[in-house]
Amino acid sequence: MLLKLRNTFMAKINPIQLQKHLKGMDYPASREKLVKQAQKNGADDNAISVLEQLPDNEYTSPTAVSQAVSGMK
Repeated sequence: MLLKLRNTFMAKINPIQLQKHLKGMDYPASREKLVKQAQKNGADDNAISVLEQLPDNEYTSPTAVSQAVSGMK
């Protein structure tokens, strides 16, 4: 039940805010690098959690990250 609620909450992450957390990111970037950049930029726990749950892929652009986040269930 907790996981289901958590996923519902994460689906509502603001994509503009997420990109602000990734400011200065050099692409392509791994999930680990995205998380580290977001932490460096002061991202909140929800944003970090969303990034940590992304597939462990190389993301080629901010758009690729946004598409991956919006496709999460």
